[in-house]
Amino acid sequence: MNPPVALTIAGSDSGGGAGIQADLKTFTMHGVFGTSVITALTAQNTAKVRGVRAVEPDFVAEQLAAVLDDLPVAAVKTGMLATVEIVHLVARWARRLPRLVVDPVLVSSSGDQLFDGSARRAYLDELFPVATVVTPNSREAGVLVGRSVESVDDAVAAARELGGAGPEWVVVKGGHLDGGGEAVDVVWHAGEVEILRAPWVDTANNHGTGCTFAAATAARLSRGDDVRTALHGAKSYVHRALRGSAGWRLGEGHGPLSWEALS
Repeated sequence: MNPPVALTIAGSDSGGGAGIQADLKTFTMHGVFGTSVITALTAQNTAKVRGVRAVEPDFVAEQLAAVLDDLPVAAVKTGMLATVEIVHLVARWARRLPRLVVDPVLVSSSGDQLFDGSARRAYLDELFPVATVVTPNSREAGVLVGRSVESVDDAVAAARELGGAGPEWVVVKGGHLDGGGEAVDVVWHAGEVEILRAPWVDTANNHGTGCTFAAATAARLSRGDDVRTALHGAKSYVHRALRGSAGWRLGEGHGPLSWEALS
């Protein structure tokens, strides 16, 4: 029997902790065959991003065509799209992208915005309406709604507002929220809110948590999970991956997550 196929559209992380590299590891650990469309090359490690080179939109489109014309992609995850033009491009291709998980990488780990306001509008007006799930972290949700998102109540309000942009599901990932000793994510769907909770893992090895959550969601969707089951499974997977690497000493900065095969 063939494995399910998932696609990641994202940037390359030369340090291996996030981006395309984290997504493909996550797909593999879920028993999913991973394909990729690279939107940018980065020169980075655990401590610093030294440079970014975006891929020309025409070549992003060529990669998309090559994958989708040949392989039975069952779910897609977007990460760093690098330029507003690539956001527009992916939105135009959305009719060919099944079960789309949009991780809007708008803010760097240091808190710096990576795009100007035109990208915010492109995500809200073009990508979110065609997404099955959108997964901003609290900082990105703050950029999208135009105000600070610091508490769980803030995240609930932001998730409700982002739901109005058209996605079926919204997850505000709460790694930067005050969760009272827990890692708290806020899930919105059809007007209802659910809170996903896991014990807080005290570690600096948290680079790629957002990528991994979104990739695990897409992997589980490609395996046939419904969205709620996929989100709960992704939350559990990230928690296990954080625990698995909590004691690692790889690099001088924020290290990567462990890759944990499903039991």
